[in-house]
Amino acid sequence: MGVIFGKTGSLSFRFAVSDITSAKKSDYIKAWHESDGWTLAQVSTITRSSEDFSLEEAVDVAEGISKIRHMEEHVIAEATVIGSRDRDGKLTIPKSPFSPGDKVFKADENLIRQMLGLTRGDVYIGMLDGQDIKVNLDANNLVQKHCSILAKTGSGKSYTGGVIIEELLDKDVPLLIIDPHGEYATLKYPNDDKPEALQRFGIEPRGYADKVTVYTPANKTLNPGADKLFRLNGINLSTKDLRQLFPDERAQNQSGILFEAISKLKEERDTYTIDDIIYEVGQDKSKVKWNVINMLESLNETGILSDNATTVYDLVREGHASIIDMKGVNPDLQQMIVAKLGSELFEARKLNEVPPCMLVIEEAHNYCPEKGFDKTVSTDILRTIASEGRKFGLGLMVVSQRPARVDKNILSQCSTQIIMKVTNPNDLKAISKGLENMSSNVEEDIKRLSPGVAMIVSNYIERPIHVIIRTRKSKHGGASVPVVQTSFIEKIRDPPAERKKTVTGMRGIGSLLKIKPEEIKKAAKKEKIEPLENKEEIEEKERKKELLETKNKQKGHKGQKEPKEN
Repeated sequence: MGVIFGKTGSLSFRFAVSDITSAKKSDYIKAWHESDGWTLAQVSTITRSSEDFSLEEAVDVAEGISKIRHMEEHVIAEATVIGSRDRDGKLTIPKSPFSPGDKVFKADENLIRQMLGLTRGDVYIGMLDGQDIKVNLDANNLVQKHCSILAKTGSGKSYTGGVIIEELLDKDVPLLIIDPHGEYATLKYPNDDKPEALQRFGIEPRGYADKVTVYTPANKTLNPGADKLFRLNGINLSTKDLRQLFPDERAQNQSGILFEAISKLKEERDTYTIDDIIYEVGQDKSKVKWNVINMLESLNETGILSDNATTVYDLVREGHASIIDMKGVNPDLQQMIVAKLGSELFEARKLNEVPPCMLVIEEAHNYCPEKGFDKTVSTDILRTIASEGRKFGLGLMVVSQRPARVDKNILSQCSTQIIMKVTNPNDLKAISKGLENMSSNVEEDIKRLSPGVAMIVSNYIERPIHVIIRTRKSKHGGASVPVVQTSFIEKIRDPPAERKKTVTGMRGIGSLLKIKPEEIKKAAKKEKIEPLENKEEIEEKERKKELLETKNKQKGHKGQKEPKEN
């Protein structure tokens, strides 16, 4: 590919490229080092120049005064050294510089695999960018040491989350997924889109209907695709239970009233409900009770409490994924549910009452925000899981489009970070701060990532790599909904006869479809169609109709003869 020249070092070198088509940015190359043998490096920059072609000559060509002539060009690439394996199999950087004049070659796949640590792993996530090399992560490492997926909207973070979930389900890892927008329910169905992409990555479409259960904290009307209702235990709630369910810190600070009410109930009866607690709190003579009563009644009205609760033992089963579909649930209640589930799951794992598992948090910035953005009841337990969960076999995967708004203590505990395209300066800064031993141009690299390509930073892989995320086996449910569909607009512009009445009566649609109001009036007159009435006109007609009916009834009564007495 070229020859090393000029001033060299042990961390980087420059080489003259023999053919412009033979090298491009991010290519993996190899060079012989006198003490370390074949060493892997990667092209970081590549430039093309000609000293024969001056600015004046370029201006003349641009103005048509002269034509471009044949000239000598120089193509120069700079490479960053990755290293070579020592006798113990550890990746090491040479301690002496490379020799000018040594040749540079394209790295073979076997060398790339060995040096980057891609010879192992059982979680197939995609292909190394620019290479025909599969990238596998390790399931145990991924779960035990936590994982984060960070990307701007539309860059593929939920899609990538689905890929990892598929792989973990194939390994029978239990999963509990917090899904705010109902994106993961489609895991049940096989991917029927782009068969050529499936073939490219060497995978077969499949659904996971036998391994996935969707729960809704709302109801089947709001979420008809859910398999089961999700409910929290509403019987014999303790003060601690209720404190976890209160997003309002004022109510938490007034837990003394709750404690007294619950203590009294425990003395008087074996079983009590939240209605009983509300009644007992109401007996308190202090004015601060009203805030507590308000919180209790608001919680009761959600319908989330039940005597037939969903437990972590129902949710966490080997080889199964339980999805809590939060669609239609208000944010405060979502955070309460995550706080309660997180606490119960953490305690169950400490006692080894459920199998080792992974908790997946989509839109993590809503459940564990960074200080200064918000405070939620779920933040503390998620921090605890991030810092202590690995000791008890409880993994955490956080997915977010706003890395700067996710608690930095949680992100710092994620040993595997899957970073896709991010452009927001604050988010870029938050990511780069959390990445150790990264080059100064990492933010620029992240900004330039293509959709579907991720930078993976992991203690399992020797250095950050760019990976083309593989196609999903199951159907993806996180695609954006199109706002305007041409076929739909065309149908409205030229509706069939039976729909003309509806179309001509749609006020305001004329501007959208660029139909002039006079055309609508003309069409309505021609078809003898009355335009739709407004609310006031309809109410006035109804009122007149009722008055007329009342008068008719009165006339009818007067016209009837009184029955004669016998």
